[in-house]
Amino acid sequence: MGLFGTNGVRGPANEKITPQLAMDIARSLGKYMGGEGTVAIGKDTRISGEMLKSAAIAGALSAGLEVIDIGTAPTPSVQYYVRDNADAGIVITASHNPREDNGVKLIAGDGTEFSREGEAEVEKIYFAKNFVPAEWQKTGDLREDFSANDYYIRGIIKAVDSESIKQKKFRVAVDTGCGAGSLTLPLLLRRLGCEVITINAQPDGTFPWRNPEPTPDVLGELTDIVRNYEANMGVAQDGDADRAVFIDENGTFIDEEILLAMVGKHILENKKGPIVTPVSSSKRLLDIAEENGVELVWTAVGSINVARKMMEIDAVYGGEGNGGLIFPEHQYCRDGAMVCAKLLEIMASGIKLSEMAADVPKYSNSKTKVRCKDLAGTMESVKKEILKTENNVDTTDGLKVWREDGWVLIRPSGTEPIIRIFAEAEKDERALQLMKEGEELVNRFNK
Repeated sequence: MGLFGTNGVRGPANEKITPQLAMDIARSLGKYMGGEGTVAIGKDTRISGEMLKSAAIAGALSAGLEVIDIGTAPTPSVQYYVRDNADAGIVITASHNPREDNGVKLIAGDGTEFSREGEAEVEKIYFAKNFVPAEWQKTGDLREDFSANDYYIRGIIKAVDSESIKQKKFRVAVDTGCGAGSLTLPLLLRRLGCEVITINAQPDGTFPWRNPEPTPDVLGELTDIVRNYEANMGVAQDGDADRAVFIDENGTFIDEEILLAMVGKHILENKKGPIVTPVSSSKRLLDIAEENGVELVWTAVGSINVARKMMEIDAVYGGEGNGGLIFPEHQYCRDGAMVCAKLLEIMASGIKLSEMAADVPKYSNSKTKVRCKDLAGTMESVKKEILKTENNVDTTDGLKVWREDGWVLIRPSGTEPIIRIFAEAEKDERALQLMKEGEELVNRFNK
């Protein structure tokens, strides 16, 4: 098993994700960078973050890098800062993972997540322990700069039609889950002229009220606030605030796949161009692309794959069906606060969230997962079987089998010993049937 998963390396803090690991990843990054350049290092609110950030700083300094400690910040805030002020970045975060986890994520000098090729090089150095300690007089220089969050907020305000938003004086209910978004999203919304009602907006790495993942079942209080105070929108973020989920003005949770499609629909109405999403995303976005006469490019799962393909083909929009949307006019990374600002910009034209959600194609989805000891062997057997019997198979990431009335995707997780099965069709029963067919096939070869 390699070091990096779909998004960095994650696991239980002080067990898998230790100070030694954080330091050695930073030392590996230093070797990869030739012992020269500047790295900005930030963290989310997890209580193990300070320990791991200190270790990463020590590792980077020992490799001869200059280090900027930017403190606690959302991942997209770190990325925005790195793009303009550093040669690389490190974020200490486990994103939406449970409160006991933490992780390490690398940022490239252009503010995007590290490329898969770059991760592979760093990984090679890490496992070989092929570090190059700097000479004593070149052990790096450390300084602090806690302006990253304000710089990031100003960047979002410039990327949207802020004046039209201010005129509407929207009422927005916010649950930042005690994560890093607590330091940015409420402030951004107030600067956009919104009346803001917050819960869980104090930075607290114990996540006392809910786990960092903003799933519908933990957003009951936010939903009640939207309804009781007649808010125009409810928004909740994960631990590092690179994603956001939304509740409409009626208190209805907006499915993330619908969110991806409805924002894409409005963007394409104003600007034509290719769009990008992973193979795990709903056909809704494909339908919208075809309606607008533009190309949709499928990628492997992972925001880094989406972002780099967007850069390659000059896409106007992209994202994943998990609340992680990417707007190239701001930056090439998923960004929860930017999604919120963009939705407000669209709403300022007079449309409600519920109306936007109702205006996209309707599909049913079903998903499950199978625990598996031999991911590679099982997937290889499943692949052989599928290629014998199916005609329309996409192997971009796992195996996506297209049928006339739906699709099923079977792919190994990048972070856990499981195989995920996703299915979609126009009717609930068919989506469930396709998902079960995939599950049965995996179980047949799962030793």
